[in-house]
Amino acid sequence: MPEVEQKAVPAVLVTGPSGAGRTTAINVLEDLGFEAIDNLPLRLLPGLIDAAAAPRPMALGLDSRNRDFSPRALLDVIDMLSGRREVELTVLYLDSKADVLLRRYSETRRRHPLAPAESPGEGVRRELDLMAPIRDRADILLETSDMNVHQLKAEIERWFAPEGRALALSVQSFSYKRGMPHGIDMVFDCRFLANPYWQPELRQCNGIDQAVQDYVRADGRFTPFFTRVLDLTRLLLPAYQEEGKSHFSIAFGCTGGQHRSVTMAETLAKALAEDGLQVSIRHRELQGQQRSERPG
Repeated sequence: MPEVEQKAVPAVLVTGPSGAGRTTAINVLEDLGFEAIDNLPLRLLPGLIDAAAAPRPMALGLDSRNRDFSPRALLDVIDMLSGRREVELTVLYLDSKADVLLRRYSETRRRHPLAPAESPGEGVRRELDLMAPIRDRADILLETSDMNVHQLKAEIERWFAPEGRALALSVQSFSYKRGMPHGIDMVFDCRFLANPYWQPELRQCNGIDQAVQDYVRADGRFTPFFTRVLDLTRLLLPAYQEEGKSHFSIAFGCTGGQHRSVTMAETLAKALAEDGLQVSIRHRELQGQQRSERPG
């Protein structure tokens, strides 16, 4: 049988002077699904590409602080990787005006890595001169002097996710007895709804079971509550995405985390999936009984 040609792995090499937005760019690419590796020594870069077991895109951050950095060495690595069929290399260079870089350093009150014992201005000048050959070799040059963080994120997404980035959405259920989960953006208390726990035939079931869902939804307060939660979620998600947020989590809590909160989480996740959203769902108290994802 003829060998199937391996698809080239996209690799974005992110570089530029300190303070121009390299870290922000790396984080955005990671949110877009790239495997992000920052400040890797140059000599290890070819081996990393060779070791890539799956065709997952990579975002590789390199700058003048790297241990073995030199413009010539980096250019040699770029030329070497550009000539390899298994790699689709893009050099992304983030640039900024010297006075803007100096202002950003003044705001952070940090020493410049290329002038630790001198003024930040000297470090900025030295680094811009050092990085000039790399700038000339860039495939994509982004001038960030007049960009804020949100504008830079949008520009990175325009280049590397032209179809738009999907907001990663998580819906969870939990028990107030065990405390609220961490890192939740929006929490709703379901303890006012009718509790299936007090029905002997439903006590050992949970909110994934249809009988429990039917019981909870029969409460006259369920529909108005759910409708308002769904409307609020639909209102907020596009706004948060425009603001540059990459993840949003919603949690429902009840006494035991078995019935009411699970029903609400299941119902909301289904409605959002029907809207075309990719929704992950977690029922903290159900352990292995939960479903991991609802496709949009």
